[in-house]
Amino acid sequence: MKKNKAIIILLVFVLLLAGFGYTAAVGIGADGSGSAASINLGLDLEGGVSITYQAVGDEAPSDEDMADTIYKLQKRVEGYSTEAVVYKEGTDRINIEIPGVSDANAILEDLGKPGSLYFIAEHDPEGNLNYALMGMDDAGEPVYTLYKSIEELEAEGSIVLVGTDVKTAQARNITNQMQNSEEVVDLTMTEEGTAKFAEATTKAYQNRESIAIYYDGEIVSAPSVNAAITDGSAQISGSFTYEEAEQLASTIRIGGLKLELEELHSKIVGAQLGEEAISTSIKAAAVGFAIIVIFMIAVYHLSGLAASLALGLYVELIVILLDAFEITLTLPGIAGIILSIGMAVDANVIIFARIREEIAKGKTVKSAIDTGFKKAASAIFDGNITTLIAAFVLGVLGSGTIKGFAATLALGIVLSMFTAMVITKMLLKSFYAVGLQDVKWYGSAKERKAVDFTSRKKIFFGVSILAILAGFVFMGINQSQIGGALNYSLEFVGGTSTNVVFNEDMPLGDIDANIVPLIENITGDGNVQTQKVEGTNEVIFKTRTLSTEERDTFENVMVENFAVDADKITTETISSTISGEMKTDAVKAVVIATLCMLVYIWFRFKDIRFGASSVIALIHDVLVVLAFYAIVKVSVGNTFIACMLTIVGYSVNATIVIFDRIRENMQNMGRKDSLDDMVNQSITQTLSRSIFTSLTTFVMVAALYIFGVSSVKEFALPLMAGILCGTYSSVCITGALWLVLRKFFPQKKAA
Repeated sequence: MKKNKAIIILLVFVLLLAGFGYTAAVGIGADGSGSAASINLGLDLEGGVSITYQAVGDEAPSDEDMADTIYKLQKRVEGYSTEAVVYKEGTDRINIEIPGVSDANAILEDLGKPGSLYFIAEHDPEGNLNYALMGMDDAGEPVYTLYKSIEELEAEGSIVLVGTDVKTAQARNITNQMQNSEEVVDLTMTEEGTAKFAEATTKAYQNRESIAIYYDGEIVSAPSVNAAITDGSAQISGSFTYEEAEQLASTIRIGGLKLELEELHSKIVGAQLGEEAISTSIKAAAVGFAIIVIFMIAVYHLSGLAASLALGLYVELIVILLDAFEITLTLPGIAGIILSIGMAVDANVIIFARIREEIAKGKTVKSAIDTGFKKAASAIFDGNITTLIAAFVLGVLGSGTIKGFAATLALGIVLSMFTAMVITKMLLKSFYAVGLQDVKWYGSAKERKAVDFTSRKKIFFGVSILAILAGFVFMGINQSQIGGALNYSLEFVGGTSTNVVFNEDMPLGDIDANIVPLIENITGDGNVQTQKVEGTNEVIFKTRTLSTEERDTFENVMVENFAVDADKITTETISSTISGEMKTDAVKAVVIATLCMLVYIWFRFKDIRFGASSVIALIHDVLVVLAFYAIVKVSVGNTFIACMLTIVGYSVNATIVIFDRIRENMQNMGRKDSLDDMVNQSITQTLSRSIFTSLTTFVMVAALYIFGVSSVKEFALPLMAGILCGTYSSVCITGALWLVLRKFFPQKKAA
C-alpha cells in the first residue's frame, strides 16, 4: 500500500468514526436524538404498557384453558416485541406487558377484544341463508347481516370451523396471476381444522357459496370459496391494503383463544429494574471498554491501537443498527452484546498472536501481517460461524427473551467479524504504509516450553466431576430447604404482585434506594421488580411468592415507614412469565442448536471426535455453572437462559480456537512425534489468547457487577463464573478429552 493511499484511508476512517459516533450519540433527526436514545428498550430497562384482561363467564376457567390462552396471547403480542410477556394473575385474570409503548388505547384497538371466532356457511342444511350482504358503510366496506344467533347456527351445524381450528394467520404480499402485487391473508389449520375445512370448502365450492368469518358481534370477512381446500392451507384475497390484511389476520389470531376475555384496565408502567439500571450499565460498559483499550495497547502496542479503534467503530455501529433494525434491548440482550464484544477482542488477539509468531520466524512486518490474518482466518471463521448457527436456530425456534438474545448476538457476531477481519487489517496496513514499520511497534512471540496439560487429565476430570456432583448435592439440599433445586425467581415459578398507592408521587430513584432494600430484607432475595404506574402514585412490586406472614410484614413496613394507608395495599398471586411451552421451546432450540454446531464442527474438522469433545465440554460448562447457581443460590429468572446461552457460545468459541491449532499442527507432525506433545504444544501456543480473551470479557462483566443494581449483579455473577469455567474447560479439558476419544474410538484407515 502506498503512503498517500494509507493517509487517505486513515483520514476516511477518522471521519467515519466521528460521523458514526455523532449519529449514535447525538443523531441527525429533527429531534436531535441519536440512535442510542432511540433504541427500543425492554420492560426491564424502560417499561411499557400493562393490560389486564379477565375471563368472561360464571365459572372459573380451567388451568388448561388459561395456559392455552396465555401461550397464544404470548405469540400474538410478540408481534409488537419479542420481549412482551403474558402471565396469569389470580385465577381468572391475564396480564399483558409490552415494552416501549406509551399508548395503551392503540394497543387495545389493534389487539382487539379476545373472544370467540366462527366460520359460518352461507346456507344452512335446508338451503336457507345464514347471512347476507346488506350494503356498504361510510368507509366503503361491505356490511353483512347475520340472520340467526350463534346458538342456533351451532345447533343446526352451520358453524363449520371455530377459531381454535386455525393454527396461524399471517398477512403477506404476493404477485398474483396478473403479475400485480396483492395483499392476502394466509391461513394454516390444525389437524382437526384441516378435516373440517376440507369438508366445508368442498361443499361450498360445489354450491358456489362463501364462508363468513364472524367475530366480536360482526362478520369481518366473507370470502368466496374458489376450490376445495384439503391440505389445511388457505388464502383470503381481496382489495386489501396491507393494514387491512394485517388487521384481518390479527382478528383471526386473537379469535383462536379458548377463553373470551374482557379488558379490566390498562396502564403505563416503568422499568422493572429501576431507574438506575440503564445509567449503571452504561457506566459499566464505558469503564470496561476503557480498561480493554488500555490493556490492548499495553500488550499489543500498535496492533492494540488498531484493534481499539476498530472496536470503537464496532460499538458505534451496533448502537446504530440496534436502532435501525428496531431490536428491543434487554438485560439478556446486553449479554449477547457482551459475548460478541468478547469474540471481537478474541479475533484480534488470535490475529496478533499469529503476527508475532511470524515475526519471530524472521519474516518482515508486512509479510507477517498478511500471513497472520491468513492463518487466523480459519479459527475466527469457524468460531463465529458456529455461534452464528446457534443464534439463528435460537432466533427461529426460541421465543420471548431468547429471540432478543439471538438477535443481538447475531448482529454482534457479524459486526465483530467485519471489524476484526476488515477494519483492523486495513488500519494495520495503513500504519505500516505511513512509516510505522519497526518490529517494536508490533512485538515478537517468545518461544515457550509446552505445558504438560494432558498428563494431568485425571486430576482435571476429577475436579470437574466433583464440581458437577457438588451441584447435584446442593440441588437436593435446596429442594428440601426452599422447595426447589434452584432458587427460581418469579419469571419461572410465579410470585406475588403487590400494588402500593403512596401518599405522594415517589420518584423511582427514591424507591430503588429506600424501599427496594427493605423488601429484599423481607424476601431474602435480590430479584425485586419495581414498576411505577405513570400519572399516579401507584407502584407495583413483584417478588417471589410471599407467605401470609411476609405479606403482613410487607404491609407493616409500608404503613410504618411511609405512612401508606393499609387499604391502598393490594396483593395478587401471579404466574410465571416463562410458560411451560416457552420452556419447551427453549430446550428444543438449545438441543437443535447444539446438534447443528456438532455437525458443523464435524464437517469443518473432518473428525466427529472434535465435535463430540466440543459438545461434552459445552455440557460440562453448563453443568458447572448450574452447580454455581445451586451453591450460591443465585436467582434463576429471565437472565438465566441468556446467561447459559452466553456460556454455550463462549465455550464453543474458545474450544474451536484450540482445535484449529491442533488441526494445523497435526498436518506438520512427524511420524515419531507424540499426539500428547502435539496437543500440549497447541494449547500452550493458544494459552495467551485464552487468558487475554477471558480477561477482557471478564472485565466487561465484572464492571457490570461492580456498578450494577441488585438484579444486574445477579445476572453478572454467574456470567463471571461461566467465563472462568469456559477458560478452564477449553485449556484443561477439551484437548485431553479429544485424546481419550481418539484412543477409545480410533478412526478407520482408508484401504
